[in-house]
Amino acid sequence: MFIAHKLKKENICEYLLYMWQIEDLIRAYGLNLDAIQQSIIAPYPVSDTEKKSLYEWYESLIEMMRLEGVQQEGHLQLNKNVLSELNEFHSLMLSSGKDASYNAKFYFVLPLINQLRTQQNTQDVNDIEICFNFQYAIMLLRMKKAEITPETLQAQSEISKFMVLLNKFFQQYKAGELTFDE
Repeated sequence: MFIAHKLKKENICEYLLYMWQIEDLIRAYGLNLDAIQQSIIAPYPVSDTEKKSLYEWYESLIEMMRLEGVQQEGHLQLNKNVLSELNEFHSLMLSSGKDASYNAKFYFVLPLINQLRTQQNTQDVNDIEICFNFQYAIMLLRMKKAEITPETLQAQSEISKFMVLLNKFFQQYKAGELTFDE
């Protein structure tokens, strides 16, 4: 919760990947709040008041996962909303031409995105979601200490650079420092 709040303000891309990880963590604990309390919340180095807030946060996420039917797979609506907002922002950035480096980086990684789309057979998934799916998959492979090919690492590096720009301009937009008004 504390990390999520900080990331949401500072790096929306890292925030979303973190929240996907939290969803998987909750699933790994079988949506069992007592197990999460014992293994995650109790040892967390914060005050009792903050632990209570953390407990309530996990409790609400578990309840949302049940209500939304994403106990086994999928993402919470609140995370889908962030993804949708980022995709809408991305479309605004491209169409506005506000920053040539953003458009150039996107069109540089677009062949990689299209290759991922073909490999994943996800024709109905937008470019931004494909980037997030790829980054999350790489993160999981690293956690498993699986071998990752140099080509995949190169693709991941380039898509990461694009996502850094996405975050940078999104943060500016949210702060009112970037507008799309004429």
